[in-house]
Amino acid sequence: MLSPSPNSSKKAFSRVALVGKYQADGMQERLKDLAELLAKQGCEVFLEASTASHLSLTAYPTKTVEEFAGAIDVAVVLGGDGTMLGIGRQLAGSNVPLVGINMGRLGYMTDIPIQNVQTVLPQIIAGEYEADARTLLDAVVIRKDQVIKRALALNDVVVNRSGISGMVELAVRVNDSFMYNLRSDGLIVSTPTGSTAYALSAGGPILHPRVEGILLAPIAPHSLSNRPIVLPQDIVVSIKVVDGRQVVVNFDMQSQTDLQSGDTIEVRQSEKKITLLHPRSHSDYKTLREKLHWNEYPSTF
Repeated sequence: MLSPSPNSSKKAFSRVALVGKYQADGMQERLKDLAELLAKQGCEVFLEASTASHLSLTAYPTKTVEEFAGAIDVAVVLGGDGTMLGIGRQLAGSNVPLVGINMGRLGYMTDIPIQNVQTVLPQIIAGEYEADARTLLDAVVIRKDQVIKRALALNDVVVNRSGISGMVELAVRVNDSFMYNLRSDGLIVSTPTGSTAYALSAGGPILHPRVEGILLAPIAPHSLSNRPIVLPQDIVVSIKVVDGRQVVVNFDMQSQTDLQSGDTIEVRQSEKKITLLHPRSHSDYKTLREKLHWNEYPSTF
């Protein structure tokens, strides 16, 4: 985890890359404004190559995500949590921290509202921030003793049925111990970050980002006794497809692999992490309260 230096007059970050959800309305102007803001802070500004290409932005040099490590001090992501998930997987293990700016809807990871960026972003660049390390999952798909797919997930690995097919039957093991045969619409293997995503909709608990654990959450299980469970972070979850048609495995719901009966998905905590940078006023509980519309006591509480 990075160590902020709030009392230093020197910038904490000099080389800044901007990444944008280029499909969003007004993204070109937003990125131009951010680039000008960062340039005024004395930063060397780069645009992520794909973002620049799609928006025809040529005023600043570009770098691909693969070129960030060692060349970029911090990446500023403008978009939503989906954009952050994609860039987070690509930068995992690179030691390039991420700052998330949302375009209107409050995000769990992109937690800086665009209307506050003129004030908050210079503070972060100057070293006024809180660093938050997030774990990822490393998943492999094995078919007939051969690895046919390997992928990282920042939120979750989801084995589920697709289309209008019926339930799937999955045999679940943790390390060398058999857990259960699960008949359901699927199974979610989630990080603490992903506990507020699909796993939450499936009835799973919310895990604080600093909780070291892996969450299993069945999706509409045939037996109501199949409940979500939080497991230690150093285990390997093995999920074998026993029966089912049109079964797939999704990684952060952004890529997927079709499965066959007999296929096995092994999921473990990755050695790679990402670091999110938040404003000093950041509160995980405030984010949950606003995102989930929890009731509030009066301010005098």
